[in-house]
Amino acid sequence: MKIYTKTGDKGDTSLFGGQRVPKDALRIEAYGTIDELNAVLGCALAENADSNLNEMLRQVQNQLFVLGADLATPHSTVEGTVRRIAAADSVVLEGFIDRCQTSLQPLNNFIIPGGSLTASFLHLARTVCRRAERIVVRLSRNEQIGEEVIVFLNRLSDLLFVLSRFMNQKAGLRETQWNAAGPADK
Repeated sequence: MKIYTKTGDKGDTSLFGGQRVPKDALRIEAYGTIDELNAVLGCALAENADSNLNEMLRQVQNQLFVLGADLATPHSTVEGTVRRIAAADSVVLEGFIDRCQTSLQPLNNFIIPGGSLTASFLHLARTVCRRAERIVVRLSRNEQIGEEVIVFLNRLSDLLFVLSRFMNQKAGLRETQWNAAGPADK
């Protein structure tokens, strides 16, 4: 099978169910951003040696494929053709958050993203996740999407933030707190 089909050469693509839409449609942008998020998580996985984190991220990556398929399938399509994001998916993320957060100090200030390369990739993933969430919220104003999709993305961005802090802690790196006055002179 060839990788190129030429069916999108004029700027449109197919959703699951066969409906053709422009490649810049909000639904396409939503699941395209989910794909981008998944790729950033792949970078975090490639850089990281922690097997527990890798297991979590692989589960998240799998769920992002579920989410992408969910977003690529309009609700007008016959139900049962694709698995939809459910409340249980967010509960799994909450369990991951709770597990990692137990060893972290409570935050009293904003922190500057960075630290280890793995943590930095997780911060980048968090920002891509927040962008995906904003796109999905816009999409939900115009088209029916599952009610759990936004919840899932909100929980996922929380998880990515906690994981970035957790990985910096494991690397022995202190978080840089944001200072409204700017960096202190030395």
